[in-house]
Amino acid sequence: MSKRRICVVTGSRADYGLLYWLMKEIQSDPDMQLQVVATGMHLAPGFGLTYKLVEADGFLIDAKVEMLLSSDTSVGVSKSIGLGVIGFADVLEVLSPEILVLLGDRFEIIAAAQAAMVASIPIAHIAGGDVTEGAFDEAIRHSITKMAHLHFVTNRIAARRVRQLGENPDYVYNVGSPGVDFIKRMKMTDRGDLERILGFSFKKKNILVTFHPATLDNELSDRQFRELLDVLDSYGEKIGIIITMPNSDTGRSSISVLIDDFIAGHPNAKSYVSLGQALYLSVMAQVDAVVGNSSSGLYEAPSFGKPTVNIGDRQKGRLMAASVINCGADANSISLALADALKMDCSGVINPYGDGNSSVRIKDVLKKITEPRSLLKKHFFDLAFGYE
Repeated sequence: MSKRRICVVTGSRADYGLLYWLMKEIQSDPDMQLQVVATGMHLAPGFGLTYKLVEADGFLIDAKVEMLLSSDTSVGVSKSIGLGVIGFADVLEVLSPEILVLLGDRFEIIAAAQAAMVASIPIAHIAGGDVTEGAFDEAIRHSITKMAHLHFVTNRIAARRVRQLGENPDYVYNVGSPGVDFIKRMKMTDRGDLERILGFSFKKKNILVTFHPATLDNELSDRQFRELLDVLDSYGEKIGIIITMPNSDTGRSSISVLIDDFIAGHPNAKSYVSLGQALYLSVMAQVDAVVGNSSSGLYEAPSFGKPTVNIGDRQKGRLMAASVINCGADANSISLALADALKMDCSGVINPYGDGNSSVRIKDVLKKITEPRSLLKKHFFDLAFGYE
């Protein structure tokens, strides 16, 4: 019997970290053939050419889809999506996967979904059903849900939303977040080795900052980020600051410039284009708070018992642990929230995003689907029929 061809698309350091253990599970299964497509930020020198990390981890990249333009305007991103659809159309025709695995809500991912839908390739979507009111990622996420056939959600509330969108309840699986898998399985780099690898000296108190453009906010993201930098500046050099650069959404470049200027004047701070999942989580384990508007502060930080200062509306609507402090995107609100976070004891916090076994659950479902093409004809399941 031939192996089932499962194609996984990864577009950035962030989604690769979430997909890593699922890819390992598929790769090690004798009845499955892993296909890997790298796209988006992985292929851009400005984001560290992180496809090399995928290869270094022992994965063969079967195809690369170049789609990311240097422009971070709305026009540039729209054109990137178009290039992505063209590129994925060619790649999927060659690879002919039986199931395409997509994670999340990035514009690179909706390009892959569109090409697969027209090519009649069943889509397995991870992390549908979440809500993020401050970014157009939400519309992308729900759109992919309607194009997908298997739904691997991270929590029960997300599962309910996917069913509410009319998806077959039998194909909605609450598996938890794959990010928790990485935390459960990986060996963390200790503080001494981190200092050597990163060229950074930890202080008595330290924070990890990840701030991405909030694409639907009325207030420009760079203005929001300036407010955060003003708060960080007020601490002087007594606090260690590690900043990761933003993703490739509209408005990225202005935030990157602000980070570079801040780092130049603050010896207690360092920035990194791409830490990779292992180093990023190892840093998270060492700091006293996670600050910004990244989903990592909601998905992963609670598993380390670390408080999160979640700024603005980018993640508004997501399920949140008790360790998350939401605040406005102004300096006063951020300052008060960070002061509270640095005093919090979150050691007993429960992460609502699962137990760290989602990758095995996803692989088992992918394996048990006897005829993937039978998934293609979808029926709209109306809630009035009793699916609550």
